[in-house]
Amino acid sequence: MESLYNKNCMSQRITGTHEKALQINLDRRFYGTFAEIGAGQEVARWFFRVGGAAGTVAKTISAYDMAFSDAIYGKGERYVSQNRLQNMLDHEYGLLIERLNEKRGKEDSFFALANTVAARNFQGTNECHGWMGIKFQLQPLAEPNYIEIHVNMLDKENLKQQEALGIIGVNLVYGAFFLHGEPELLIESLLDSLSNERIEVDMIRFIGPFFRNLDNRLMALQLVEQGLSNAALLAANGDVYQPSEFFHKKPILIERGSFRPITNVTIDMLGGARKQFQAANQGKEIIEVFEITTNNLLASGIIDHRDFLARAELIHTEGKAVLISNYAEYYRLAAYLWRYTQEKIGIVMGIPNLREIFNEKYYEKLDGGILESFGRLFKNGLKLYVYPAFDSATDTVTTVDTLEVAPNLRNLYKHLTENGDVEGIKDFKKEFLIIYSRNVLSKIHSGDSSWETMVPAEVASLIKEKGFFGYKAKP
Repeated sequence: MESLYNKNCMSQRITGTHEKALQINLDRRFYGTFAEIGAGQEVARWFFRVGGAAGTVAKTISAYDMAFSDAIYGKGERYVSQNRLQNMLDHEYGLLIERLNEKRGKEDSFFALANTVAARNFQGTNECHGWMGIKFQLQPLAEPNYIEIHVNMLDKENLKQQEALGIIGVNLVYGAFFLHGEPELLIESLLDSLSNERIEVDMIRFIGPFFRNLDNRLMALQLVEQGLSNAALLAANGDVYQPSEFFHKKPILIERGSFRPITNVTIDMLGGARKQFQAANQGKEIIEVFEITTNNLLASGIIDHRDFLARAELIHTEGKAVLISNYAEYYRLAAYLWRYTQEKIGIVMGIPNLREIFNEKYYEKLDGGILESFGRLFKNGLKLYVYPAFDSATDTVTTVDTLEVAPNLRNLYKHLTENGDVEGIKDFKKEFLIIYSRNVLSKIHSGDSSWETMVPAEVASLIKEKGFFGYKAKP
Protein backbone atom coordinates (compact mmCIF):
# COMPACT_ATOMS: atom_id res chain seq x y z
CA MET A 1 0.00 0.00 0.00
CA GLU A 2 1.28 3.45 -0.87
CA SER A 3 0.62 6.00 1.84
CA LEU A 4 -1.01 9.31 1.02
CA TYR A 5 0.87 10.88 3.89
CA ASN A 6 4.47 10.35 2.83
CA LYS A 7 4.40 13.70 1.03
CA ASN A 8 3.83 15.31 4.42
CA CYS A 9 7.06 13.92 5.91
CA MET A 10 9.11 17.09 6.11
CA SER A 11 12.88 17.32 5.95
CA GLN A 12 12.68 19.56 9.03
CA ARG A 13 10.28 17.55 11.12
CA ILE A 14 8.24 19.04 13.95
CA THR A 15 9.46 18.12 17.45
CA GLY A 16 7.28 20.27 19.74
CA THR A 17 4.25 18.61 21.34
CA HIS A 18 2.00 21.65 20.84
CA GLU A 19 2.97 21.96 17.18
CA LYS A 20 2.44 18.25 16.52
CA ALA A 21 -1.03 18.20 18.07
CA LEU A 22 -2.03 21.36 16.23
CA GLN A 23 -0.85 20.04 12.85
CA ILE A 24 -2.92 16.89 13.34
CA ASN A 25 -5.98 18.93 14.33
CA LEU A 26 -5.62 21.15 11.28
CA ASP A 27 -5.35 18.20 8.90
CA ARG A 28 -8.94 17.14 8.38
CA ARG A 29 -8.12 13.65 7.17
CA PHE A 30 -7.49 12.21 10.64
CA TYR A 31 -10.51 11.36 12.76
CA GLY A 32 -10.71 9.02 15.69
CA THR A 33 -11.06 7.99 19.31
CA PHE A 34 -8.84 8.35 22.37
CA ALA A 35 -9.33 5.63 25.00
CA GLU A 36 -7.12 6.04 28.06
CA ILE A 37 -7.06 4.18 31.37
CA GLY A 38 -4.73 4.74 34.30
CA ALA A 39 -3.23 8.22 34.16
CA GLY A 40 -6.01 10.54 33.09
CA GLN A 41 -6.77 11.53 29.52
CA GLU A 42 -3.40 13.12 28.99
CA VAL A 43 -3.04 12.42 25.26
CA ALA A 44 -6.51 13.66 24.38
CA ARG A 45 -5.93 16.70 26.59
CA TRP A 46 -3.22 17.96 24.20
CA PHE A 47 -5.58 17.95 21.23
CA PHE A 48 -8.21 19.93 23.14
CA ARG A 49 -5.58 22.29 24.53
CA VAL A 50 -4.15 23.40 21.18
CA GLY A 51 -7.54 24.06 19.57
CA GLY A 52 -9.34 22.68 16.55
CA ALA A 53 -9.98 19.29 18.17
CA ALA A 54 -13.48 18.99 16.70
CA GLY A 55 -11.94 18.01 13.38
CA THR A 56 -9.87 15.22 14.96
CA VAL A 57 -11.64 13.81 18.02
CA ALA A 58 -14.68 11.62 17.50
CA LYS A 59 -14.75 10.45 21.13
CA THR A 60 -12.69 10.28 24.29
CA ILE A 61 -13.30 7.60 26.90
CA SER A 62 -11.70 6.63 30.19
CA ALA A 63 -13.32 3.53 31.69
CA TYR A 64 -11.61 3.52 35.10
CA ASP A 65 -14.13 1.39 36.94
CA MET A 66 -13.23 -2.27 36.45
CA ALA A 67 -16.84 -3.32 35.96
CA PHE A 68 -17.29 -0.73 33.22
CA SER A 69 -13.94 -1.61 31.67
CA ASP A 70 -14.71 -5.32 31.65
CA ALA A 71 -18.14 -4.71 30.18
CA ILE A 72 -16.64 -2.71 27.32
CA TYR A 73 -13.38 -4.54 26.58
CA GLY A 74 -13.87 -7.97 28.12
CA LYS A 75 -12.38 -9.49 31.24
CA GLY A 76 -8.67 -10.19 31.45
CA GLU A 77 -6.15 -11.46 33.95
CA ARG A 78 -4.42 -8.08 34.05
CA TYR A 79 -5.67 -4.63 33.21
CA VAL A 80 -2.26 -3.25 32.30
CA SER A 81 -1.37 -5.73 29.58
CA GLN A 82 -0.83 -6.06 25.87
CA ASN A 83 -3.99 -8.11 25.56
CA ARG A 84 -6.08 -5.37 27.17
CA LEU A 85 -4.51 -2.76 24.87
CA GLN A 86 -5.36 -4.81 21.78
CA ASN A 87 -8.94 -5.29 22.97
CA MET A 88 -9.29 -1.55 23.50
CA LEU A 89 -7.89 -0.73 20.06
CA ASP A 90 -10.05 -3.30 18.26
CA HIS A 91 -13.21 -2.30 20.10
CA GLU A 92 -12.86 1.46 19.63
CA TYR A 93 -11.73 1.20 16.03
CA GLY A 94 -14.58 -1.18 15.30
CA LEU A 95 -17.08 1.34 16.65
CA LEU A 96 -15.68 4.03 14.37
CA ILE A 97 -16.15 1.83 11.33
CA GLU A 98 -19.60 0.67 12.45
CA ARG A 99 -20.97 4.12 13.22
CA LEU A 100 -19.11 6.49 10.92
CA ASN A 101 -17.90 4.58 7.89
CA GLU A 102 -20.98 5.21 5.81
CA LYS A 103 -21.01 8.92 6.65
CA ARG A 104 -17.29 9.78 6.70
CA GLY A 105 -15.42 6.73 5.49
CA LYS A 106 -14.70 8.02 1.97
CA GLU A 107 -13.05 11.22 3.20
CA ASP A 108 -11.57 10.39 6.61
CA SER A 109 -8.80 8.10 7.79
CA PHE A 110 -9.96 6.62 11.06
CA PHE A 111 -7.75 5.89 14.05
CA ALA A 112 -8.01 4.70 17.64
CA LEU A 113 -5.36 5.64 20.21
CA ALA A 114 -5.43 3.61 23.42
CA ASN A 115 -3.35 3.26 26.53
CA THR A 116 -3.67 1.26 29.71
CA VAL A 117 -1.13 2.24 32.36
CA ALA A 118 -0.30 2.08 36.05
CA ALA A 119 1.01 5.47 37.13
CA ARG A 120 2.56 5.96 40.58
CA ASN A 121 0.09 5.18 43.35
CA PHE A 122 -0.36 7.23 46.50
CA GLN A 123 2.03 5.01 48.46
CA GLY A 124 4.61 5.03 45.68
CA THR A 125 4.98 1.24 45.82
CA ASN A 126 3.80 0.05 42.41
CA GLU A 127 5.50 -0.68 39.10
CA CYS A 128 4.93 2.37 36.89
CA HIS A 129 4.47 1.16 33.34
CA GLY A 130 1.92 0.84 30.60
CA TRP A 131 0.91 -0.19 27.09
CA MET A 132 0.06 2.31 24.37
CA GLY A 133 -0.91 1.79 20.77
CA ILE A 134 -2.62 3.23 17.74
CA LYS A 135 -4.70 1.46 15.11
CA PHE A 136 -4.95 3.65 12.04
CA GLN A 137 -5.79 3.90 8.37
CA LEU A 138 -3.22 5.35 6.00
CA GLN A 139 -5.96 6.44 3.63
CA PRO A 140 -9.76 6.34 3.61
CA LEU A 141 -11.32 2.85 3.43
CA ALA A 142 -7.88 1.21 3.77
CA GLU A 143 -7.05 -1.76 5.96
CA PRO A 144 -5.69 -0.58 9.33
CA ASN A 145 -2.16 -0.78 10.67
CA TYR A 146 -1.02 -0.97 14.28
CA ILE A 147 1.88 0.42 16.27
CA GLU A 148 2.20 -0.81 19.88
CA ILE A 149 4.71 0.22 22.53
CA HIS A 150 5.42 -0.63 26.15
CA VAL A 151 6.67 2.18 28.37
CA ASN A 152 8.21 2.41 31.80
CA MET A 153 7.53 5.74 33.49
CA LEU A 154 10.58 6.82 35.44
CA ASP A 155 9.46 10.11 36.99
CA LYS A 156 8.98 9.96 40.76
CA GLU A 157 5.78 12.02 40.83
CA ASN A 158 2.39 10.98 39.49
CA LEU A 159 1.77 14.35 37.79
CA LYS A 160 5.11 14.18 35.98
CA GLN A 161 4.29 10.67 34.79
CA GLN A 162 0.93 11.84 33.46
CA GLU A 163 2.66 14.69 31.64
CA ALA A 164 5.23 12.35 30.07
CA LEU A 165 2.52 9.92 29.01
CA GLY A 166 0.61 12.69 27.26
CA ILE A 167 3.70 13.82 25.37
CA ILE A 168 4.72 10.37 24.17
CA GLY A 169 1.11 9.75 23.14
CA VAL A 170 1.13 12.81 20.90
CA ASN A 171 4.51 11.69 19.53
CA LEU A 172 3.07 8.27 18.71
CA VAL A 173 0.02 9.70 16.94
CA TYR A 174 2.16 12.14 14.97
CA GLY A 175 4.65 9.42 14.08
CA ALA A 176 1.91 7.08 12.87
CA PHE A 177 0.49 9.74 10.56
CA PHE A 178 3.62 11.45 9.28
CA LEU A 179 6.66 9.21 9.93
CA HIS A 180 5.36 5.68 9.30
CA GLY A 181 7.47 5.47 6.13
CA GLU A 182 10.61 6.12 8.20
CA PRO A 183 10.27 3.81 11.22
CA GLU A 184 13.74 4.58 12.58
CA LEU A 185 12.84 8.27 12.62
CA LEU A 186 9.46 7.45 14.15
CA ILE A 187 11.22 5.61 16.99
CA GLU A 188 13.60 8.52 17.53
CA SER A 189 10.66 10.95 17.63
CA LEU A 190 8.95 9.11 20.49
CA LEU A 191 11.21 10.97 22.93
CA ASP A 192 10.69 14.43 21.42
CA SER A 193 10.25 16.88 24.33
CA LEU A 194 11.17 14.00 26.69
CA SER A 195 14.31 12.09 27.70
CA ASN A 196 15.18 8.50 28.54
CA GLU A 197 15.42 9.62 32.17
CA ARG A 198 11.64 10.10 32.12
CA ILE A 199 10.35 7.41 29.76
CA GLU A 200 11.78 4.06 28.70
CA VAL A 201 10.34 2.31 25.64
CA ASP A 202 11.41 -1.34 25.86
CA MET A 203 9.10 -2.87 23.24
CA ILE A 204 7.70 -1.70 19.92
CA ARG A 205 5.79 -3.63 17.29
CA PHE A 206 4.62 -2.55 13.85
CA ILE A 207 1.75 -4.61 12.38
CA GLY A 208 -0.35 -4.32 9.24
CA PRO A 209 -0.21 -4.25 5.45
CA PHE A 210 2.02 -1.19 5.25
CA PHE A 211 4.59 -2.82 7.57
CA ARG A 212 4.52 -6.30 6.04
CA ASN A 213 8.16 -6.01 4.93
CA LEU A 214 9.36 -4.41 8.16
CA ASP A 215 11.40 -6.64 10.48
CA ASN A 216 10.37 -5.90 14.06
CA ARG A 217 13.63 -7.41 15.32
CA LEU A 218 15.46 -4.49 13.76
CA MET A 219 13.01 -2.11 15.39
CA ALA A 220 13.83 -3.70 18.76
CA LEU A 221 17.49 -3.12 18.01
CA GLN A 222 16.67 0.52 17.19
CA LEU A 223 15.24 1.03 20.67
CA VAL A 224 18.64 0.16 22.15
CA GLU A 225 20.70 1.88 19.43
CA GLN A 226 18.81 5.14 19.88
CA GLY A 227 18.79 5.01 23.67
CA LEU A 228 15.07 4.58 24.28
CA SER A 229 15.87 1.47 26.27
CA ASN A 230 18.95 -0.27 27.62
CA ALA A 231 17.72 -3.64 26.44
CA ALA A 232 15.21 -5.27 24.12
CA LEU A 233 14.04 -8.86 23.87
CA LEU A 234 13.33 -11.22 20.99
CA ALA A 235 11.45 -14.41 21.77
CA ALA A 236 12.63 -17.77 20.43
CA ASN A 237 10.15 -17.53 17.54
CA GLY A 238 11.71 -14.20 16.48
CA ASP A 239 8.83 -12.04 17.69
CA VAL A 240 9.52 -9.00 19.86
CA TYR A 241 8.61 -9.48 23.50
CA GLN A 242 8.12 -7.31 26.54
CA PRO A 243 10.81 -8.23 29.12
CA SER A 244 8.71 -8.11 32.31
CA GLU A 245 6.18 -10.57 30.87
CA PHE A 246 8.94 -12.91 29.67
CA PHE A 247 11.11 -12.91 32.81
CA HIS A 248 8.38 -12.43 35.41
CA LYS A 249 9.23 -14.38 38.58
CA LYS A 250 11.29 -17.02 36.78
CA PRO A 251 14.86 -18.29 37.25
CA ILE A 252 17.04 -16.99 34.43
CA LEU A 253 20.10 -18.60 32.83
CA ILE A 254 21.83 -16.22 30.44
CA GLU A 255 24.86 -16.60 28.20
CA ARG A 256 26.66 -13.61 26.70
CA GLY A 257 28.59 -13.94 23.47
CA SER A 258 29.14 -12.80 19.92
CA PHE A 259 27.35 -15.86 18.46
CA ARG A 260 29.06 -15.12 15.18
CA PRO A 261 28.26 -17.89 14.65
CA ILE A 262 26.88 -20.21 17.35
CA THR A 263 29.34 -23.08 17.78
CA ASN A 264 29.33 -26.44 19.51
CA VAL A 265 31.05 -24.70 22.42
CA THR A 266 28.14 -22.25 22.74
CA ILE A 267 25.68 -25.10 23.15
CA ASP A 268 27.97 -27.17 25.38
CA MET A 269 28.48 -24.23 27.73
CA LEU A 270 24.76 -23.70 28.16
CA GLY A 271 24.04 -27.39 28.48
CA GLY A 272 26.65 -27.89 31.20
CA ALA A 273 25.50 -24.83 33.11
CA ARG A 274 21.87 -25.89 32.78
CA LYS A 275 22.47 -29.17 34.60
CA GLN A 276 23.97 -27.36 37.59
CA PHE A 277 21.42 -24.53 37.52
CA GLN A 278 18.48 -26.93 37.39
CA ALA A 279 19.74 -28.66 40.51
CA ALA A 280 19.28 -25.37 42.37
CA ASN A 281 15.86 -24.71 40.81
CA GLN A 282 14.06 -28.02 41.06
CA GLY A 283 10.57 -27.99 39.59
CA LYS A 284 10.76 -24.42 38.31
CA GLU A 285 10.50 -23.22 34.72
CA ILE A 286 13.89 -21.83 33.72
CA ILE A 287 14.22 -19.08 31.14
CA GLU A 288 17.29 -19.46 28.90
CA VAL A 289 18.56 -16.45 26.97
CA PHE A 290 21.50 -15.57 24.73
CA GLU A 291 22.62 -11.97 25.18
CA ILE A 292 24.37 -9.80 22.58
CA THR A 293 25.70 -6.42 23.68
CA THR A 294 25.82 -3.38 21.44
CA ASN A 295 29.58 -3.28 22.07
CA ASN A 296 29.80 -6.67 20.41
CA LEU A 297 27.64 -5.54 17.50
CA LEU A 298 29.91 -2.51 17.08
CA ALA A 299 33.04 -4.62 16.67
CA SER A 300 33.41 -3.41 13.07
CA GLY A 301 32.69 0.23 13.97
CA ILE A 302 29.03 0.29 12.94
CA ILE A 303 26.09 -1.99 13.61
CA ASP A 304 25.53 -4.18 10.57
CA HIS A 305 21.82 -5.00 10.63
CA ARG A 306 22.14 -7.97 8.30
CA ASP A 307 24.86 -9.41 10.51
CA PHE A 308 22.67 -8.91 13.59
CA LEU A 309 19.73 -10.69 11.95
CA ALA A 310 22.00 -13.59 10.97
CA ARG A 311 23.08 -14.05 14.59
CA ALA A 312 19.49 -13.77 15.82
CA GLU A 313 18.22 -16.34 13.32
CA LEU A 314 20.91 -18.83 14.30
CA ILE A 315 20.01 -18.39 17.96
CA HIS A 316 16.35 -18.93 17.15
CA THR A 317 17.22 -22.22 15.42
CA GLU A 318 18.37 -23.39 18.86
CA GLY A 319 15.04 -22.38 20.35
CA LYS A 320 16.47 -19.56 22.47
CA ALA A 321 15.47 -15.96 23.08
CA VAL A 322 17.82 -13.07 22.31
CA LEU A 323 18.47 -10.14 24.62
CA ILE A 324 20.06 -7.08 23.00
CA SER A 325 21.61 -4.81 25.63
CA ASN A 326 24.07 -1.99 26.18
CA TYR A 327 25.14 -3.44 29.56
CA ALA A 328 28.88 -3.81 29.07
CA GLU A 329 29.32 -4.53 32.80
CA TYR A 330 27.82 -7.71 34.18
CA TYR A 331 26.60 -6.03 37.36
CA ARG A 332 24.42 -3.73 35.23
CA LEU A 333 23.00 -6.75 33.40
CA ALA A 334 22.22 -8.38 36.76
CA ALA A 335 20.46 -5.23 38.02
CA TYR A 336 18.34 -5.21 34.87
CA LEU A 337 17.25 -8.84 35.34
CA TRP A 338 16.41 -8.26 39.00
CA ARG A 339 13.82 -5.72 37.92
CA TYR A 340 11.73 -8.66 36.75
CA THR A 341 12.49 -11.57 39.06
CA GLN A 342 13.66 -12.42 42.55
CA GLU A 343 14.38 -16.00 41.54
CA LYS A 344 17.92 -17.25 40.97
CA ILE A 345 20.02 -15.88 38.11
CA GLY A 346 22.89 -17.74 36.49
CA ILE A 347 25.34 -16.15 34.06
CA VAL A 348 27.24 -18.48 31.73
CA MET A 349 30.71 -17.47 30.54
CA GLY A 350 34.14 -18.78 29.60
CA ILE A 351 37.45 -18.39 31.42
CA PRO A 352 38.48 -15.39 29.24
CA ASN A 353 35.41 -13.44 30.36
CA LEU A 354 36.01 -14.35 33.99
CA ARG A 355 39.54 -12.98 33.65
CA GLU A 356 38.10 -9.74 32.30
CA ILE A 357 35.71 -9.44 35.23
CA PHE A 358 38.74 -9.36 37.51
CA ASN A 359 40.35 -6.52 35.54
CA GLU A 360 40.10 -3.49 37.82
CA LYS A 361 40.29 -0.96 34.96
CA TYR A 362 36.59 -1.55 34.23
CA TYR A 363 35.54 -0.25 37.64
CA GLU A 364 37.50 2.99 37.91
CA LYS A 365 34.30 5.05 37.70
CA LEU A 366 32.83 3.30 40.75
CA ASP A 367 33.73 4.83 44.11
CA GLY A 368 34.12 1.36 45.57
CA GLY A 369 35.96 -0.04 42.54
CA ILE A 370 35.88 -3.77 41.95
CA LEU A 371 34.47 -4.46 45.43
CA GLU A 372 31.45 -2.29 44.72
CA SER A 373 30.85 -3.96 41.35
CA PHE A 374 31.07 -7.43 42.88
CA GLY A 375 28.76 -6.39 45.70
CA ARG A 376 26.19 -5.41 43.08
CA LEU A 377 26.79 -8.50 40.94
CA PHE A 378 26.70 -11.27 43.51
CA LYS A 379 23.79 -10.16 45.67
CA ASN A 380 20.56 -12.18 45.71
CA GLY A 381 22.50 -15.39 45.13
CA LEU A 382 23.58 -14.74 41.54
CA LYS A 383 26.05 -17.34 40.30
CA LEU A 384 28.61 -17.45 37.51
CA TYR A 385 28.92 -20.76 35.66
CA VAL A 386 32.34 -20.84 34.00
CA TYR A 387 33.41 -23.01 31.08
CA PRO A 388 37.09 -24.07 30.95
CA ALA A 389 39.56 -22.85 28.31
CA PHE A 390 42.34 -24.60 26.42
CA ASP A 391 45.73 -22.89 26.09
CA SER A 392 47.40 -24.23 22.96
CA ALA A 393 50.73 -22.57 23.88
CA THR A 394 51.05 -24.62 27.05
CA ASP A 395 48.74 -27.48 26.07
CA THR A 396 46.82 -27.04 29.32
CA VAL A 397 43.20 -26.54 30.31
CA THR A 398 42.41 -23.63 32.61
CA THR A 399 39.46 -24.08 34.95
CA VAL A 400 37.93 -22.10 37.80
CA ASP A 401 40.23 -24.01 40.15
CA THR A 402 43.45 -23.21 38.25
CA LEU A 403 42.79 -19.65 37.06
CA GLU A 404 45.34 -17.10 38.27
CA VAL A 405 44.17 -13.57 39.07
CA ALA A 406 46.13 -10.49 40.20
CA PRO A 407 47.88 -11.05 43.55
CA ASN A 408 45.81 -8.40 45.33
CA LEU A 409 42.60 -10.10 44.20
CA ARG A 410 43.47 -13.71 45.07
CA ASN A 411 41.70 -13.69 48.42
CA LEU A 412 38.62 -12.14 46.85
CA TYR A 413 38.62 -14.79 44.14
CA LYS A 414 39.08 -17.54 46.71
CA HIS A 415 36.13 -16.20 48.71
CA LEU A 416 33.86 -16.22 45.64
CA THR A 417 34.79 -19.75 44.59
CA GLU A 418 34.57 -21.20 48.11
CA ASN A 419 31.24 -19.46 48.66
CA GLY A 420 29.88 -20.97 45.42
CA ASP A 421 29.34 -17.62 43.70
CA VAL A 422 31.72 -18.68 40.93
CA GLU A 423 31.30 -22.29 39.90
CA GLY A 424 33.11 -24.26 37.22
CA ILE A 425 31.03 -26.12 34.63
CA LYS A 426 31.74 -29.75 35.39
CA ASP A 427 30.20 -31.53 32.42
CA PHE A 428 31.93 -30.42 29.22
CA LYS A 429 33.37 -31.97 26.07
CA LYS A 430 37.12 -31.53 26.04
CA GLU A 431 37.27 -31.87 22.25
CA PHE A 432 35.19 -28.70 21.93
CA LEU A 433 37.72 -26.56 23.80
CA ILE A 434 39.73 -25.95 20.64
CA ILE A 435 36.74 -24.39 18.85
CA TYR A 436 36.72 -20.60 18.67
CA SER A 437 34.05 -18.62 16.84
CA ARG A 438 36.66 -16.36 15.23
CA ASN A 439 38.32 -19.40 13.68
CA VAL A 440 34.97 -20.74 12.49
CA LEU A 441 34.23 -17.37 10.90
CA SER A 442 37.64 -17.34 9.21
CA LYS A 443 37.04 -20.80 7.77
CA ILE A 444 33.63 -19.71 6.45
CA HIS A 445 35.27 -16.77 4.68
CA SER A 446 38.09 -18.88 3.25
CA GLY A 447 35.86 -21.69 2.01
CA ASP A 448 37.37 -24.31 4.35
CA SER A 449 34.41 -26.63 4.88
CA SER A 450 35.82 -28.06 8.13
CA TRP A 451 33.87 -25.32 9.97
CA GLU A 452 30.72 -27.36 9.48
CA THR A 453 31.86 -29.88 12.09
CA MET A 454 32.37 -27.08 14.63
CA VAL A 455 28.76 -25.88 14.74
CA PRO A 456 25.40 -27.60 15.29
CA ALA A 457 24.05 -29.23 12.10
CA GLU A 458 21.01 -26.94 11.92
CA VAL A 459 23.27 -23.89 12.25
CA ALA A 460 25.51 -25.07 9.42
CA SER A 461 22.48 -25.68 7.19
CA LEU A 462 21.09 -22.20 7.78
CA ILE A 463 24.44 -20.49 7.20
CA LYS A 464 24.78 -22.26 3.85
CA GLU A 465 21.15 -21.77 2.88
CA LYS A 466 21.14 -18.00 3.54
CA GLY A 467 24.78 -17.17 2.89
CA PHE A 468 25.39 -15.78 6.36
CA PHE A 469 28.77 -14.29 7.27
CA GLY A 470 29.97 -14.20 3.68
CA TYR A 471 29.50 -17.92 3.01
CA LYS A 472 29.65 -18.84 -0.66
CA ALA A 473 29.01 -22.32 -1.95
CA LYS A 474 31.81 -23.80 -4.03
CA PRO A 475 31.02 -24.13 -7.75
